Amino acid sequence: MDVDDSGLPDWLTPVARAAGTLEARQLSRFLPPADGEGRPSAVLVLFGEGADGPELLLMERASSLRSHAGQPSFPGGALDPEDGDPDGDGPLRAALREAEEETGLDPSGVQIFATLPALYIPVSDFVVTPVLAWWRRPTPVAPVDPAETARVFTVPVSELADPANRAMAVHPSGHTGPAFSVGPALVWGFTAGVIDRILHHAGWERPWDRDRRVPLDWRA
Repeated sequence: MDVDDSGLPDWLTPVARAAGTLEARQLSRFLPPADGEGRPSAVLVLFGEGADGPELLLMERASSLRSHAGQPSFPGGALDPEDGDPDGDGPLRAALREAEEETGLDPSGVQIFATLPALYIPVSDFVVTPVLAWWRRPTPVAPVDPAETARVFTVPVSELADPANRAMAVHPSGHTGPAFSVGPALVWGFTAGVIDRILHHAGWERPWDRDRRVPLDWRA
């Protein structure tokens, strides 16, 4: 595996390059409230190298949680006071702390290389900073607390980019957004939106049928 001067694998270069130029409006129509309200949060968008090439770490939230129950997501959560300044390194610390608490990964093997602009999740009032990282020294991962995390898994980027696995999810409210069907999981909502934009801006996106619709009760 070839790496660049920053220690990142060459295939991550397009992601790092795009992250340095993107504005929030290029990622989502849901932007942080202008009045500064919203709960500062962060997620860890962790890229690794698996048996099938580049991959992303995801988890399935426990079905008993109050918000986003049962939904596949990036590890992450709200900033704690000890994480520090939400406008400084706080999101970086929060993303690593939450990932360790939820999946058991060793943060010392994670190399953060960029952050994306903060975005907004209206349903939970979270202002979320996606923290991009390279899993340079992988460690075993699994749910730490079953009351919080149902399962932890990785998804090859090739599967996410495969047009056969892509669709627009239709929420009962009528809202539509990108979705990915990967194994037994349907990745949708905020997580799918971030993945969709990363694939697009990194040049990894392949033409797919945006008229294909998948209802969010697809497994019923």
